[in-house]
This record gives sequence, C-alpha cells and structure tokens, in this order.
Amino acid sequence: MTRPGIDYQALFAVTPSPYMVLGPDLVIADVNEAACRVTGRTREDLLGRYLFDAFPENPADPGAEGVRNLHASLHRVLRSKEPDTVAPQKYDIPVAGQPGVFEERWWSAINTPVLGPDGQVAWIIHRGEDVTAFILSHSRPREGGALSDAEAMEVELYARARELQRLNEQLRQAHARERQVALTLQEAMLRSPHLARHRDTAVRYLPATGSLNVCGDWYDVVDLPENRLAVAVGDVVGHGLEAAAVMGMLRSALSSALRAVEGPARALEVLGLYARYVEGALATTAVQAVVDTDARRITYSSAGHPPPVLVHQDGTCNLLDQATDPPLAARLKHVPRPQADLPYSPGDTLVLYTDGLVERRGEDIDAGLQRLTDALALYARDNPERLADALLAHLGVSSGAPDDIALIVLRL
Repeated sequence: MTRPGIDYQALFAVTPSPYMVLGPDLVIADVNEAACRVTGRTREDLLGRYLFDAFPENPADPGAEGVRNLHASLHRVLRSKEPDTVAPQKYDIPVAGQPGVFEERWWSAINTPVLGPDGQVAWIIHRGEDVTAFILSHSRPREGGALSDAEAMEVELYARARELQRLNEQLRQAHARERQVALTLQEAMLRSPHLARHRDTAVRYLPATGSLNVCGDWYDVVDLPENRLAVAVGDVVGHGLEAAAVMGMLRSALSSALRAVEGPARALEVLGLYARYVEGALATTAVQAVVDTDARRITYSSAGHPPPVLVHQDGTCNLLDQATDPPLAARLKHVPRPQADLPYSPGDTLVLYTDGLVERRGEDIDAGLQRLTDALALYARDNPERLADALLAHLGVSSGAPDDIALIVLRL
C-alpha cells in the first residue's frame, strides 16, 4: 500500500508550538498559526519583516534585555551552526492596533539552524514558548500562603531548568576558556566609547571560521571637534592572538594620530611611520574617513585597503577609490599620502569593511565589489542594523568566512 506524501507545509502550519522561520538576515520567512496566536499578529503583518522591527525593545523598560539576548543567540547559531537555547526571559511585545503599547511577556526559546547544500546556515527555526502565565503566577505572592504539592513541583522544575541552563553555560565557557580569554581581549581592544553616541551606526566583527575568535581586523569610531566624526577599518596580515596584538597597537596609534594632525592622510602617514617599528605590522591595510556634518563632506585616505562605499537613498553607489596608496610600511622612504573628498546628502549611508567581506578565492576583486554594491542597492533604505545583517546574509558570510570581517554601516 502506497502512502501519500507528507505535506510538511501543512504540518508546520498547525504545529501547536509557536515557530518562525528566519533567513540569515533575520528576516521572517514563515510563521505558523500558533506563533500568530501567541503574538496577536497576522502572517501578513510578519512575513518579510526584520525580526527586531516586528518585535522591537519596549522603550518603557530601560532594563530590557530581550532583543540583545535573542540577537546574540541568533548570531551564535549563524557562527556555530549549532542549536542555541535561550533561558526563560522577559521580552515584551507590541499590542496589535495600539502603537507604542507593549504587553509583558516571558519566553523560553530555542533557535535551530537549517544548513543549505553549501554547508552554510540557510534558515533558522525559532521556537518561542510563551511562559508568561507560569512566571507571573510563581513570582508574585499568592493569597492563602503555601503552594500546593503540584505548584511546588512546578516551581522546583522551573528552578532546576534555570540552574541547568546556568551550568550548561558554565560548561560551554569551561570548554572554550582560551577562546573566551581571547574574545575578551579582542573586545577590549575594539571598544569604541564614542560609538554609543551614534545610534545610526552598526558594526560587525566576524573572525575567520575555525579561528580562535580573534583576528587582526579592526574598526573604530571617533568624535572630533567642529562636528566631525572619524570612522576607520584596518586589516593586519594573519589571524590569532599575534595579529590581534598588532591590531590593538595600530588602532590606538591611528586614533591618537587623528587627534594630533589634520586630516586622514596625515594620520595614515604617522601610522605608517609607526608601523615600521612594530613587528608584524608590515603590509597592514587601513582606510580612514572623516565626516564633516556641517559641510556634509567626507574626506578619506586609504593605505592599500578596499574602497569604502557611499550609498545614496536611491540605491546608487560611489566607491571611495580616489585616494589609495600602498599598505603601511610598504615604502622604504616616507612619501605623503593622497587624500580626497566628496559630498553626501542626509540619509546617505557610508559603508567601510575589510576584504573578507568581498574577496573570494580565484575571483577578481572587481567581481566582489560589484556583488557588494548590488547588495547595498537592494537594502539602501534599511536601517543600519538591518542593512548590516542583510548585507552579510546576501554575501553568504553571516556564519563566517575564510577570512576575518570587520564592517561599519553609518547612516549620515
């Protein structure tokens, strides 16, 4: 007897647990009936939307961590290609039809990757169980005093689940002790105090797949006097702790030089002189741009680095490739570096990146740049956070690439 084929789409639609299917760009590709019910939203309202646009942070809750924790979990899935469980947490959701109104909700979530034929993450299945009633009923005093045996067991199971989650996290850290130390070092060296002032700026840092999670790529954002903003990216040859140590020295030196001399070209000249005396700095590439918000002009200079891109609101792009010189310490004698500038319009987007984003083995760099500008044209009007995620997904590097990647997306 031949059985009919299984209609997996129909099964997904009626599965009692709430499920969403996300692309690597974290855009909602599908959602089942249970997820619509529990969130009070329709499929039409959710499909095609960036997850954190559909479910933003509750602005009335300054201590909210739901978006940050879920975003971190999803990116762990993209990097590791392994399922990731999020401990029960508070994540309020917007009330349908009432703009600005949020409802308190608690969720227990699991994010599971679905790999494509190329071994990369093609989809993420997000299961979010609503545990609000349970959390609220056991976190507030109840009339009558003591809990029943069944309620006491529920509380015990919940406490054990939270404890198990904590122990699993400790075990994960114990098995990756060296990686965690390296990551802490990298984060300390990449810390940019001024970045928090610029909400229209998104940064991404992805070490090469299989690495210790540290690399020689860097990004930096620096506020300058007279309403100017400096952004930079750089790439030290190699991977691992040695490259990261060189990166830290060069990044700090460039940031200091930019404050002491006038213009990005002069700053790169100072950095080039310094790089001659730093072991491992030879052939480092970097690009420095300064945005003058009063004059609405971008001044830039590049030391052998792939050109930044100025993306206009209509999707057209300008490559900032008119002031390119050899990498740091490549010349035996000091030669002044070139500098160029161009105007921008409010709403344009400046994108700086390292070569891991665009270069592919056996392919000309021009093909990678064309792929980059084509992708930027598609997402030109997205906010910087969504544009950064969409760009990594479109270029197939959301879960990492053979080379390190640093990325800055700045809405001007």
